[in-house]
Amino acid sequence: MSRKRTGSPGEIPAAVTSTSSAVPPADARRTARPRVAYLAAAVIALGLVIAAVVWWWQGREGQTATGLAQAPAGYVGSAACATCHAAQHAQWKGSHHGLAMQPATPSTVLADFANTRYTRSGVTSTFFRRDDRFFVNTDGPDGVLKDFEIRYTFGVTPLQQYLIALPDGRLQALSIVWDTRPRAEGGQRWYHLYPDGPVRHDDPLHWTQGSQNWNFMCADCHSTRVQKHYDVARNTFATTWSEVSVGCESCHGAGSRHVDLARRAGAGGRIGEPASGFPVTFDERRGVVWKIDAASGNGVRSVPRQSAREIETCALCHARRAQIWEGHVPGRPLADTHLPALLSPDLYEADGQMRDEVYNHGPFLQSRMNARGVTCSDCHDPHSGGLRASGNGVCGQCHALEKYGAETHHRHPGAPAAQACAACHMPARTYMGVDVRHDHGFRVPRPDLSVALRTPNACSDCHRDRPAAWAAAAVERWHGPVRKGFQQFAPALDAARRRLPGARAALLDVVRGAGQPAIVRATALESLGSYLNRDALDEASRALADADPLVRIGALRALQAVDPAERWRHAARLLDDPVRGVRIEAVSLLMVMPPDLDERGRNAMARSLEEYVAVQNVNADRPEAHANLGGMHASLGESARSEAEYRRAIALDRLFVPAYVNLAELYRRDGRDADVLAVLREGLAAVPENASLHHVLGLALVREKQFPAALSALGRAAREDPSNPRYLYVYAIAESSSGHRDRALRLLKENHRRHPADRDTLAGLATLSRDAGDRRAARTWALRLEALMPGDAQAAALLRDLGRP
Repeated sequence: MSRKRTGSPGEIPAAVTSTSSAVPPADARRTARPRVAYLAAAVIALGLVIAAVVWWWQGREGQTATGLAQAPAGYVGSAACATCHAAQHAQWKGSHHGLAMQPATPSTVLADFANTRYTRSGVTSTFFRRDDRFFVNTDGPDGVLKDFEIRYTFGVTPLQQYLIALPDGRLQALSIVWDTRPRAEGGQRWYHLYPDGPVRHDDPLHWTQGSQNWNFMCADCHSTRVQKHYDVARNTFATTWSEVSVGCESCHGAGSRHVDLARRAGAGGRIGEPASGFPVTFDERRGVVWKIDAASGNGVRSVPRQSAREIETCALCHARRAQIWEGHVPGRPLADTHLPALLSPDLYEADGQMRDEVYNHGPFLQSRMNARGVTCSDCHDPHSGGLRASGNGVCGQCHALEKYGAETHHRHPGAPAAQACAACHMPARTYMGVDVRHDHGFRVPRPDLSVALRTPNACSDCHRDRPAAWAAAAVERWHGPVRKGFQQFAPALDAARRRLPGARAALLDVVRGAGQPAIVRATALESLGSYLNRDALDEASRALADADPLVRIGALRALQAVDPAERWRHAARLLDDPVRGVRIEAVSLLMVMPPDLDERGRNAMARSLEEYVAVQNVNADRPEAHANLGGMHASLGESARSEAEYRRAIALDRLFVPAYVNLAELYRRDGRDADVLAVLREGLAAVPENASLHHVLGLALVREKQFPAALSALGRAAREDPSNPRYLYVYAIAESSSGHRDRALRLLKENHRRHPADRDTLAGLATLSRDAGDRRAARTWALRLEALMPGDAQAAALLRDLGRP
């Protein structure tokens, strides 16, 4: 389960103060390495009668094609499938899906529990048995050594984790795991998932903490029809499932109608399509053949793929995503119940290669394979999970191996491992210490991009002793100078990430590119939010009508920077989008309503807020959800309810920094200045090295005219997180305001060296240099600002004052 600590099931929609739909992962809030962004305004939500809300939305979705409500199908379990589908059932039973989670028994536990000891950071954990029950003596929630029973196993290879039940209904994943690989490969040993630094009982990564909680982080993907049943008042779980592992109905949906139809058909009878009794039939490959074109050596699908329902069903668990609703229905868009992550810098390289764990769906969406109509089951058997052929054979289904398996293509004579297609086109990364994952972007190796953009490349994975330029030269000799491949968006995303001149134009080219993958266009749209001008706004507005929900979501995020009235003019219609994830993104964007909004708009917003609240309550066990609700109350002027929700968030996780920051903002708005300082110091007592809290405290002390203390806090923020240019910029300006202009200039120059594309730093350097009488330097900085941000009003004003060279 711990793999999900920075992964999809462990994320929920972020507060509306963020431009991202995924909250920071748990380790982003660690005391030792805080990375939580400063939230400048309050998040927003509304508390309503949830039972009525859930009834309204479920009733809306429970209509059949005829408009009449139909009783939901029931779950019957995978054993019910075995009678008619014996071969598929047998394949599934021994698969990673079938063994995803099992009760801990002598036949399922693979680790050494023969009084084996494992010591780390001064804590010795002992693994032992009592008859057929398995235990570990280790540090518990209070740091005291105690015996805990292993209730379930988690996974089988290349590692196995173990779940422990706590009295409040939580199942927690132990961070000491068993390496199931053969001893010859380094396996058959206990090891810790987090080898860097101590992980004590009060650390967010400790096995007893929320980041290791099965009910929220893992259950949705490791069991079938999971319902959390979280009790907000008691802070307890009564989580249920229909099947302990990933069963047939995880993918096909509830099977009672199908079984009933099969019984009626009798022995040898057939269930007619589409009346299979399931919500969807996976027939995208039925009757389809891939014929290899003689000229290109590449396969062509006999019939274009008309849907992505198979891919999105797999994506339910093989995507980095945030769950917003329980009860996914196969055939419905993934974004109806889960928000997939876009190509953010913490997850993906600028060229789309996986950086953190992304579970393959995001890379696959970028691929030429997806664009040409490949589905997951073209390569993988859907029941066993294994490849349909061994080695290069799986690629040879669509690519002529006499061409692509030849030395003239791969250029590695006598090196069988390097000749494997996957080695060059699916570079691998290792997660959880031993779990090797292949990138499913199926990309052309681009060492030239490594030279230009510092992205990884498959060549350097093997040739570690050679620079990327050497590999780039070799590829150019072999295949010529034009070798861009399908993914051609890296320079634009890199420019946006580094805020380089020309970033806006490059992003617009990506957004307008008809052949660009939807996830790439969505990412480019989200990035355009930092570069909005009329052209960018027009493109975002047009993208709100795109057929792909990811693109609509990216377009909504691009509009964060415009005023409320403009947001409403462009995006109000998406409050009624057919996909829930788009609706939630829209309501998050539109919560700050223009004062002249008419009654129709307010009624539409009221309906949408009901669904928003229901979504937050799906994850009421998480502090993020309560921060969202607290912010909504704040936006509606309901300060007492807002404060209560922020306090609930802190009670759930005292290390959750956004709750302190947003509660301080609520107090500031309400004129409770003493409470602002108190809550920020409360946060710093819990997370003393968090840069965001020091920064906000410094700003609060400035307002209180406690200037020496403010400078100290702002300087501490800059030292704690030098990766955030805002902190050092604000500290420098504060130093200048205190009469230390020379020191401020030194600080800004240091910030510019670290962050050469930071707009505020350039503006500060230009302004302070002018005020110091160094007009030449001021002009140089202003010109750099203009090159970075064409049309920037401050740069234009400075250059009017200073004159152009």
